[in-house]
Amino acid sequence: MQTELTIDERHRDLIEVEGEDAVTYLQGQLSQDVSGLIVDQPVWSLLLEPTGKMGAWVRVTRLAQGDRLRIDVDAGAGAAVQARLERFKLRSRLQLTLALGDVGGPPGSARDAAIETARIEAGVPRMGAEITEDVIPAELGQWLIDDSVSFTKGCYTGQELVARIDSRGGNVPRHLRGLVLAGDQVPPAGAEVVVDDAVVGAVTSAAHSSALAAPVALAFIARKIEPPAAAVVRVGSELVTAQIRILPLVG
Repeated sequence: MQTELTIDERHRDLIEVEGEDAVTYLQGQLSQDVSGLIVDQPVWSLLLEPTGKMGAWVRVTRLAQGDRLRIDVDAGAGAAVQARLERFKLRSRLQLTLALGDVGGPPGSARDAAIETARIEAGVPRMGAEITEDVIPAELGQWLIDDSVSFTKGCYTGQELVARIDSRGGNVPRHLRGLVLAGDQVPPAGAEVVVDDAVVGAVTSAAHSSALAAPVALAFIARKIEPPAAAVVRVGSELVTAQIRILPLVG
């Protein structure tokens, strides 16, 4: 991962996958080489829709040499991941069991807020914020592809788009970028990012960074904008000066 980030297990939904077809099935659904996993060593993986767009960004762990694995994902997203895996299970001999984590997150406790700020500073995407069904994996950053995808494992659902974009050098319409804002007002999700009077993106997550002594945010920004770049963010009726930066913002 581009920046080491604290993973709070309380805020992860868990899906246990068990059965004689568990490894074979997940090998065809996840972007990582499931058959080659080391026991008790979690790895990041994409779970994609057939179109190649994001279904979820998960961790997968082999719990025993054999047929028992665990998938964990941001709290609140587990039911959707389970449903996505059930949809293509067909006659595969396996069971999926969901255990829900604590949704937590912002505003939450001081610890939750600190973890959220660190996540934004690092440019790490979150389910429901930066990760939605409209997102192409490469838009989230080449580091995420490097951490989450095996290009030698063979076929899996959604592979074609990932492979095609990788072969073209990761050329996508927009990129996840960082914003550092003037003042002290944290922008809401959806706030428009404007460059030269044109809307080039929208805020997906934001927080106040003690490290930068400023509000920071994540936003998908049009490919034509090369950071660092001056911008303004529309916060209500105000236009707040900001700078678009490459991620991570800190570290």
